Amino acid sequence: MPEIRPSVCALDCPDCCSLLVTIENGRATKLRGNPGHPVTRGFLCGKVAQYLEREYSPGRLLYPQRRVGPKGEGRFERISWDEAFHTIAARLKDVAEEFGPEAILPYSYAGTMGLLNGSGMDRRFFHRLGASRLDRTICSAAGGAGLTEALGLRYGTEPEQFRHSRLILAWGANILGTNVHLWPFVMEARHNGARLYTIDPYRNRTGAASDKHFFINPGSDAALALAMMHVILGEGLHDADYIARHTEGIDSLRERVRDWTPQRAAGLTGIAAEEIVSLAREYATTRPAAIRLNYGTQRSERGAMAVRTIALLPALTGSWKDIGGGLQLSVSQAHQLNRAGLERADLQQRALGRPARLVNMSELGAALTRLDNPPVKALVVYNSNPAAIAPNQNAVLAGFRRDDLFTVVLEQFQNDTADYADILLPVTTFLEHTDLYIAYGHYYLQLARPALPAPGEARSNVDIFRQIAARMGFDDPCFRDSEDDMIRTLLDSPHPFVRGITLEELDRCGSVRLRLPEPFQPFAEGGFGTPNGKCHFHAETLDYTPPVESRHGDTALRRKYPLELISPKNDDSMNSTFGHRDAVDLQTATLHLNASDAAVLGIRTADQVRVYNDRGSCVLMARVDDTVRAGVVAAPAVRWAKRAPGKRNVNALTSERLTDAGGGATFYSCLVQVERIGD
Repeated sequence: MPEIRPSVCALDCPDCCSLLVTIENGRATKLRGNPGHPVTRGFLCGKVAQYLEREYSPGRLLYPQRRVGPKGEGRFERISWDEAFHTIAARLKDVAEEFGPEAILPYSYAGTMGLLNGSGMDRRFFHRLGASRLDRTICSAAGGAGLTEALGLRYGTEPEQFRHSRLILAWGANILGTNVHLWPFVMEARHNGARLYTIDPYRNRTGAASDKHFFINPGSDAALALAMMHVILGEGLHDADYIARHTEGIDSLRERVRDWTPQRAAGLTGIAAEEIVSLAREYATTRPAAIRLNYGTQRSERGAMAVRTIALLPALTGSWKDIGGGLQLSVSQAHQLNRAGLERADLQQRALGRPARLVNMSELGAALTRLDNPPVKALVVYNSNPAAIAPNQNAVLAGFRRDDLFTVVLEQFQNDTADYADILLPVTTFLEHTDLYIAYGHYYLQLARPALPAPGEARSNVDIFRQIAARMGFDDPCFRDSEDDMIRTLLDSPHPFVRGITLEELDRCGSVRLRLPEPFQPFAEGGFGTPNGKCHFHAETLDYTPPVESRHGDTALRRKYPLELISPKNDDSMNSTFGHRDAVDLQTATLHLNASDAAVLGIRTADQVRVYNDRGSCVLMARVDDTVRAGVVAAPAVRWAKRAPGKRNVNALTSERLTDAGGGATFYSCLVQVERIGD
């Protein structure tokens, strides 16, 4: 008889799905969504539905290995775990003794969303070592900064409430591609008469399925939101009662947006003035109205301001009062676990007597090639593939090629970064280890135990860092904690949202809703994360200027590189996680162009093209279609560069320029030119 074992998807997605794994004769034969989970509801996205192909792929790394060829060639020989641990510990000790421990840099992000394997024993290890801290900014930092500035808390409308909405704005949000478990609630709302509008420079699957799509120029979202405020306040469409009771600064805001006319915003956004007026009126007068804001809006130089301005709209219209109203970007802060107890930043005091220096992961190229006092002499990479996903790829790869850089990579597959490792370690998938999961798209806490045995000699991140700590002589009791000990530490929180949730309850139920009312309306009666609980408009700092790399930015740069490149998430991959799949490689090898730009450049669909700027170039295949407007080109991300001609992907073009707040990466503020290759 088949056995059904529960699990949780660990990929970087707001849905954080509850899974059921069918086991027959010791092997998983089926993976499906748990029908009992209120958000997963029995189905999976296309990429995770195929995850067993990855689980049992012949490309899985199974044994520790040591580099035997030049860096980047990807040639290795098998070694034992004992030899791997000995080598790593010895080299890290040498670096720390000669240059100081801050010459060691960890590099990780959300290859797993599990807390234990993503930010548990690894954090303890690097804190105790005194290594440089990594500022993990590459995905959501700007949006988080903007959302916090607007609301004080990263809470939002729960997905189940979207079924009650009458108007849904998917703003920089490809729901079908990157948040598919919200879609049934959107469809239920539409069945009941709701309208779905999308606002995005790229008409993706969600845009194609929407009632109306607004093509917006990359990085100009704040201008649109300011113009909507102009209309809402100018025509008296705001909720005066909600504003009086739960906000501060309305008079200053009214004055600030007086000059942000729809005509002014039209010139910046590319959306006609009359369309901006219509959208603002419809949003303000439809109840309930919900905004699904996603991180596409914050990957530009003005990303934090964009998120902040958009997130103020529900306070202006009072839509937080409505079930099915408000806004969702992230709800992660509601999971008020004891992260400090898990990560143990206090261990830095023992190592250094102070917090270690902070290195921004979005500036990895600069860190590896220019950082001094001390320079980076050892790099430990896990849960990320920086050779593919980090901006300014040529600088990153120049750093990886340094002979004096000792690099350790923990991976499941031999991806771009693995090719540059000195020591390459095989790690488990989420189906093979214990972990605890929060979600940033819903309010359920979840536990997963191993559903499958680890293949070969693969080990979990927790175990690897525990073993390296022992080899380094770290005798702190926390390094002997079991996974259950770490989970109990996380649950040891006084916050009412998690108080009383136990490991035993999670083991029994798998998924537990945070201790929240149903429905949860975080700001219906104020309760913003400010000292007085009110939403502060802070109009004096609310404004917009175009990004340097945009059609309204640096004029000389625009003349040289006339096209705005965006690299939105590919529907069938998760950043670079599935880059080994041929179908994903084909999708991420594509450049979408508008027909008018293609005609000027003499480019047709299926032509091989070179995309370039001062930072580098890459080769892609043209697709001429109506998914982008003139002046914009789109290349779905993220291709394994090793599979591309010239071994470069679009991040050879992106810069290390940072966002206006949060220190985030500006992947969507990127000017390029395109030329056809061949006769």
